[in-house]
Amino acid sequence: MAIDEGESGPKHLNSSELLKKIDKLREKNIGKHVPLPQLVVVGDQSSGKSSLLASLTKIPFPRDLELCTRYATQITSRREVDPSVEISIIPALDASREHRAKVQGFKRTLRGAEDFRSEFPEILKEVDECMGIRTDLSSKQGSVFSKDVLRIELCGPEEDYLTVIDVPGIFRDPTAGITTESDIELVRNMVKNYIKDSRTVILAVLPSNVDLATQEILKLAKDYDGNGERTLGVLTKPDLVIEESAKTALCSLVLGRKRPLTLGYYLVRNQGADQDTSFSGEEGERMFDSQPWNTLPRDRIGIQALRERLGELLSEVTEREFPELRKDIKNQFDRCQQDLELLGPARQTERQQRAFLSGLARQFQSFTRAARDANYAENEAFRDCESRLLTHIVNLSESFSSKFHDKAHLFPFDCPGSDTQDTHNLNGQDTTITDKCRAFEDLDPTDFPELEHIVSCVVESEDPESDVKTWIKELYISSRGLDLGTFGSNVLSSAFREQSTKWEAMAQEHVSNAIMVVHRFLSVALNNLCGSKQLYDKIWSSILDELLERYKKAMSQALFLVSVERNRRPYTLNKRFNETLQKLRSARVAQALEDNARVDKDSWIMKVVDMDAIKKTARNQGNVEHIIGEIHDILWSYYQVARERFVDNVHMQAVEHCLLTGPESPLEVFSQEWVLNLEADELGAIAGESQAIKARRTNLKQKMEDLKAALQTLKF
Repeated sequence: MAIDEGESGPKHLNSSELLKKIDKLREKNIGKHVPLPQLVVVGDQSSGKSSLLASLTKIPFPRDLELCTRYATQITSRREVDPSVEISIIPALDASREHRAKVQGFKRTLRGAEDFRSEFPEILKEVDECMGIRTDLSSKQGSVFSKDVLRIELCGPEEDYLTVIDVPGIFRDPTAGITTESDIELVRNMVKNYIKDSRTVILAVLPSNVDLATQEILKLAKDYDGNGERTLGVLTKPDLVIEESAKTALCSLVLGRKRPLTLGYYLVRNQGADQDTSFSGEEGERMFDSQPWNTLPRDRIGIQALRERLGELLSEVTEREFPELRKDIKNQFDRCQQDLELLGPARQTERQQRAFLSGLARQFQSFTRAARDANYAENEAFRDCESRLLTHIVNLSESFSSKFHDKAHLFPFDCPGSDTQDTHNLNGQDTTITDKCRAFEDLDPTDFPELEHIVSCVVESEDPESDVKTWIKELYISSRGLDLGTFGSNVLSSAFREQSTKWEAMAQEHVSNAIMVVHRFLSVALNNLCGSKQLYDKIWSSILDELLERYKKAMSQALFLVSVERNRRPYTLNKRFNETLQKLRSARVAQALEDNARVDKDSWIMKVVDMDAIKKTARNQGNVEHIIGEIHDILWSYYQVARERFVDNVHMQAVEHCLLTGPESPLEVFSQEWVLNLEADELGAIAGESQAIKARRTNLKQKMEDLKAALQTLKF
């Protein structure tokens, strides 16, 4: 939402027009968002603040010596043709919804100043009641002070343009049964909140008959206005100063010779609390015609001089701060818009919630597809190693294949001839994954407690034991029957089952690692996408049970493949079995011939074998030895085929199909279809906004509306 500030500046407006605009901002309570140019009357309790305001505004404020101002009061006077008085209440920023509605409903509009002044005391009682302030100080019902603001707007042909804010007077000691220590702190904080802003002119009301060193308001003002550039001192009750030395000291203050302030000091005499309303300000100020007051500049003494100076001062501050004020409001508006965008679309209705969660699921599926296909250039999130899903799976599978080839058998086979050796790295090629990639696969089941009953801990496989033929001989002798030079298929089945004893544990370990990689990927991807931990936790807890079920299916598939390979008769249609077996038999015959060969004495190069030696070798080999050799060769030929088949099947079925690409893959759990199938209450529990987010969204929208209205007010 773009806001056009306009190019015109304050030079096109006179002071009264500027002040009108600032007053409109104050009506809209824009001051809670950005500091507005303002005059704030502050002082210690019984310093004469209420009397000063009564003299400045001609409003009959109460001047009870026991307790005066009990809430901030904003008085605005403006020159208009028709006289009117409007009284309203601006709720405190932290007001409850009920209290806010109550005080905002309070409005009093009067015609004519005389009616207003006569009705004002009764109106104040209504204000106290509306704010919840005690009307009877001896009562325990209600509060003594309120953070609400009473707003009084005076319009008339004789009114000057002026806005001042009066705040409760600071006091140090609580009054038994009336005020408490917490009230003291509340008032101090209220005063601080008003005087801390750089656009606030501090009107420090100081009684002339009291040592200024005891006036706490000067210390507070100095805390926020160290150089005294926006503090104006108003000296009251000069008629109570008797000693000539004290009068001289007061004159020194007004003349700027002591405790100087940039805005200086003004000397005024107000109506006292015990004087009736017939008291005339001009009549009371005749004292300034006598010594030593008549030596002071006339523009520094008297209510009228102060009133004129305050009007000038407010105009000066407003003109000076106007450009920065518009800039601050525009910056606040932009920040609100950014914060609102960060919250994402609203999720209050079922339709909004489903659309939001569906969009999130769509993004998630797009990301998982890219990860599954290794399209890492599509998203910067793939810079994170944990998000490179397919790379991890490939590394794990290659590592599994290499480790399975080297260590999955219980006994090492005894195969003659280099072309039939059980060698995995035929070309000297390093088939293990690099150290860098291996670091990616440092998976610890204890990091995934929710997978405790699915994945297995890594158990380092022992190297195969030695003397395979001794083992085969013992197996054959312990189970042979009435076979004439042959052996039963049960021997081969038993031999293969025992030789593949490690397969189940190694397959479980590999699929466990794959499950942990997928689980970690899903968690990281969802967390990055959600942005909010609260939203992530809700979605994750909702899909976790289904994820676990799908992990179990992957592990069950791996165990099924183990069972298929180990718990049935060895059989294969793979031609490699016969090829390997024939090569082994040929190699053994060649080895026997090699052992009985001699060098031809005629050529001294060629080797010859006597037929008698061959016959003798065949005769010397016993039946058991021959059968053991046959079992070994058949077992080895079949084991190679079964091993490669099993490794491929585990990868393709248990890992790739069950975990990555199949319709029941864990990657497919958080999908748009899943979102569409959620019941309304489930949807609300997951995608619905928390009360804090709702409140923040509402506050941001309201603030943007306020600031937009403010910018429209300032546009000219």
